[in-house]
Amino acid sequence: MVHKVTDDPKTLVSTDWLATHLKDPDLRIFDASWYLPDMGRDAQAEYAAGHIPGARFFDIDEISDARSELPHMAPPVEKFMSRMRAMGVGDGHQVVVYDGMGIFSAARVWWLFKLMGQHKIAVLDGGLPKWVADGHALTTAAPVIRDRHMTVKVESWRSRDVTEVAHAAKLGDHAIIDARPPGRFAGEAPEPREGMRSGHIPGSRNVFYNDLLNADGTMKSPDALGKIFRQAGVDLSKPAITTCGSGITAAILSLALERMGKTDHALYDGSWSEWGMYHDLPIATGA
Repeated sequence: MVHKVTDDPKTLVSTDWLATHLKDPDLRIFDASWYLPDMGRDAQAEYAAGHIPGARFFDIDEISDARSELPHMAPPVEKFMSRMRAMGVGDGHQVVVYDGMGIFSAARVWWLFKLMGQHKIAVLDGGLPKWVADGHALTTAAPVIRDRHMTVKVESWRSRDVTEVAHAAKLGDHAIIDARPPGRFAGEAPEPREGMRSGHIPGSRNVFYNDLLNADGTMKSPDALGKIFRQAGVDLSKPAITTCGSGITAAILSLALERMGKTDHALYDGSWSEWGMYHDLPIATGA
């Protein structure tokens, strides 16, 4: 049975919803495609070759904290605001973000907007592949952009640093959920980044992000999502911390939790790129 998405402009909207609202004056669309090096894809080139009409390209690696040695950490407020202004995204706008995989990197931008206190943002369910499969047009035309002002109120509780995560792992008072593939979680498959140790945060549970998606790249129903988390041993009564390789796919877990009506979740921004680098932090291996 195919699950039909319940459109919610704060979490997830269907391609039908976007097609209906495409010409709304307060709508802003982002192509936030981002790929791992081994995927062999060029997000900016693909955007230039064809994107949803009106979409701006959101560069996850550039709109980040340049002071950090870790990849694409959340940017300082001033940088986020200046980039949004330059892309004509401001107060009162409804934002829809998509990517070229279905639901992959778009969820990261959804989380980043929430972190910045922006709640009118949704991920396009099934992303660009579903948009194209449903017969909707693409364009190569650049969007017309006018400067807009954005008011940012950072919701810092949505992000966790390494100290907080280490504390939570020690106390066991949070459900720490890891989105990486099972082989990497178990420490059996190598990490894509050089010099990383293999394994996972002690006490964390593995919910591979791909298991939350249907074959067409759309997200499973809230009921099905809840079942997957519970089967993985996640205690949903505890506040959750999501993690992954570098803070991208962890946001898919965050989006899924939000769809299930669970709001007490934060994302470990440094994720395994940080944890796997520090040799004084404990690691666990095996399933």
